[in-house]
Amino acid sequence: MTGNWQSAIDRARADAPFLSLALDRMPDLTGRLAEGDGAAALERARQAGAGATDVDQALRRERLALALTLAIGDLAGDFPLTTVVNELSAFADRALDTAITEAIRRRVPDAAPTGFLALALGKHGAQELNYSSDIDPILLYDPRTLPRRERDDPGEAAQRYARTIVELLSRQTGDGYVFRVDLRLRPASEVSPLAISVDAALTHYESSALAWERAAFIRARACSGEIPAGEAFLAAIRPFIWRRSLDFMAIEEIRRLTTRIRDTFSGPLEPGPGFCVKRGRGGIREIEFFAQTHQLIYGGRMPSLRLRGTRAALDALAGEGIISTDAARELGTAYDRLRTVEHRIQMVEDRQTHKLPDNPAAIDGIARLDGLPDGATLIEEVRGICRLVGNHYDSLLDNQDGGSTSRSPAPSRFAERAQQWSDNLRALRSTEARSAFNAILPDLLDALERAPDPDGAATRWESLLTRLPTAVNLFRLFEQRPGLLQLVLQILTLAPPLAEEMARRPDLLDALIDSTAFDLPADVAALKARMQRREAGDDYEQRLSQIRHEVGEERFALGVQLIDSRQDPLDIAAGLSRVAEAALASAAEAATAEFETNHGKVPGGDLVVLGLGRLGGGALTHASDLDLIYLFTGDIGVESDGRRPLTASLYFNRLAQRVTAALSVATAEGALYEVDTRLRPQGNQGPLAVNLAGFARYQRDDAWTWEHMALARARPLFGPDAAQAALRQTIREVLASPRDPVQLKADILKMRGDMAEHKRPAGPLDAKLLRGGLVDCEFIVHFLQLRDRTGFDPNLEAAIEQLVAEGLLTESFSAHHSLLSRLLVAARLLAPDCKPPSNAACAALAGACGVEDFDALLQALGQARHGVAATWADLFGQQLEIDA
Repeated sequence: MTGNWQSAIDRARADAPFLSLALDRMPDLTGRLAEGDGAAALERARQAGAGATDVDQALRRERLALALTLAIGDLAGDFPLTTVVNELSAFADRALDTAITEAIRRRVPDAAPTGFLALALGKHGAQELNYSSDIDPILLYDPRTLPRRERDDPGEAAQRYARTIVELLSRQTGDGYVFRVDLRLRPASEVSPLAISVDAALTHYESSALAWERAAFIRARACSGEIPAGEAFLAAIRPFIWRRSLDFMAIEEIRRLTTRIRDTFSGPLEPGPGFCVKRGRGGIREIEFFAQTHQLIYGGRMPSLRLRGTRAALDALAGEGIISTDAARELGTAYDRLRTVEHRIQMVEDRQTHKLPDNPAAIDGIARLDGLPDGATLIEEVRGICRLVGNHYDSLLDNQDGGSTSRSPAPSRFAERAQQWSDNLRALRSTEARSAFNAILPDLLDALERAPDPDGAATRWESLLTRLPTAVNLFRLFEQRPGLLQLVLQILTLAPPLAEEMARRPDLLDALIDSTAFDLPADVAALKARMQRREAGDDYEQRLSQIRHEVGEERFALGVQLIDSRQDPLDIAAGLSRVAEAALASAAEAATAEFETNHGKVPGGDLVVLGLGRLGGGALTHASDLDLIYLFTGDIGVESDGRRPLTASLYFNRLAQRVTAALSVATAEGALYEVDTRLRPQGNQGPLAVNLAGFARYQRDDAWTWEHMALARARPLFGPDAAQAALRQTIREVLASPRDPVQLKADILKMRGDMAEHKRPAGPLDAKLLRGGLVDCEFIVHFLQLRDRTGFDPNLEAAIEQLVAEGLLTESFSAHHSLLSRLLVAARLLAPDCKPPSNAACAALAGACGVEDFDALLQALGQARHGVAATWADLFGQQLEIDA
């Protein structure tokens, strides 16, 4: 015995008539409770219905025994709140399941209870039932499998079963009742039957359900009857509950609902006699709605928030950085204490009430039951808790109100154009859309006037609106985050590639409201985990769409960080590379798993993917494709063990095609990357995938100098650790092989000359192809690496550092390369045609490169190119023509 069970029994007898009567009616159980063996008492309570004459009596005896046992264990301090609510919820599951089985067998005695199922909602769904709670199930049936008499219509049989279930659980007998059953949360409850067919319910939730129903289903659980069918139903309506795009009209409806609940509550506003700890200001419901509103906003994009329990949801919200850890702790502690007080109130008479009594003497009794000296102490404690909760909830309502104001737009040269948008564009046809548009109009006109390129911003804004089916969510998002409107206009003005992507997928803006929106991407493992988040029922296409969704958000956020000068372009490049690596690994694993369903596995064989170029070097731009070589381990002639076996060579060549398609073919979420496999042995003439031994032979015996230059930036990115290690060793051995420096120089000069002849610079900002640009830098680095057999690092920045440390390159060369790299990364968004962009974009480009203005950038670019040309001349004895 750890708690004081006898004291709990004494308090129950003195101040809780319901518990006192139960103690008298169950002397055997009372004796067990007095011994303080909670586990044994609970087990005995669960068996209290054994030997009953019928189901009605058995359930009621078990319910009374559980209520008594849990109450005394709770009052003794041995049963925490989670134990109490979990046991009550588990009993509700059993009782409802028993009632379903009994209802069907009364009509069809020999039938298995299939085709009928119950979904638990509210506190029952969350497994948080209170002592005297009713339950709010939704009863569904499948007319194809529902047991019934031959002459019965399936719908009529289902209604008969539903009425029997409600009566079995709710009817008051000499043994009491089991649960009051409230079916008003079913679809269209005012007109619909008590039990609804699965198909009809699916149609409702897919087409006409309201926002409050989404909130209700946050805590939905298949609890009784044919549970697998219930789980399948919940999986089918998951997109209705958890929407990827933020649905601000739905959130606004939830906000209005919760505000209305406050406004229409007629009880005391401050804790005292008659105060409702559930619905009163700062009460239990406000904590639940606080958690659920945040879950609705963010849960579509963050599966970690899709939790039923209130405390678990609060902790998850804090874990994702959406609310503070202090808020989660304070609200969670408040929730537990208010639920405990609620239980004390209900223990007294077993009534479904949440109010403190009007009689101060009765409040004293509840306080004594709880172990407090008097009611004044209890009220003072509840007052402090509710004040804290109310303040948190006020902040939620304030945030949902967003930044909208009632001010009129200031005079603007765009006012007439804005009126044309309102009159003519499809996205602004609805009353809700025009209302939302008018709410942001003052800020919009203000932002357009202050945009770096006002006319260009207005034109692209109009293009964005034209492509939207509805603009309500976008405008509500701007209301919530007024600074976001200015950022969007920056995107529209400065970065055509980002503007195009945003116009195609406006939901990308959702990611920008997260607190981490302007952080660099996590490591590859964390990114991969997010891309591979799976839910029940996800198929191959959905897995690929999930990868594309995550990549799209990350690439867009990185683009915004670049144009907003939040991060160094070199860090942006590294972040883009981590995203691509995670996407490659995720797509390869998904494609492999799908391929294996038909073809099995190759004994001793695994796919290995080698990244080259900017991917190998870990420094992508927004326009980079992925340079890949597909390899495999094992022998080429071994057959796979699937139902459609293939030899290893054919197996891995086809699998490589699948991986390429997984990375490049567009789905509903768009495309990912262009994949370039021309760097493989023998180029386009060779097989798509070769085994490691063959690759090693080719690189040692047959590869051209340019292939070894490419190998200097190669990095294994996918495959078993041992295979990757073997591949790295092969690369090291090939690169470190002795070679004729004269022939090496001749090869490099010929290759660069051919490239200069056939690939001309696109414009004066082409940091890659201009002479003295990045291509020349790369040729210089690879020449020194291969000639001196040193400085081998796939990342060019790191390789240059090693070559500088060995005296083979100068510090100034390193600085020139960094400037050119920053320009390349930034220009892919701000000047994608490599020609000077608008004045505003020129300024942003200069800022990204760390110089004062565009003139200074041009000057720095010229200096860098001349510096690289000087190094080229020193190494190769060849002067480069650097235009002014």
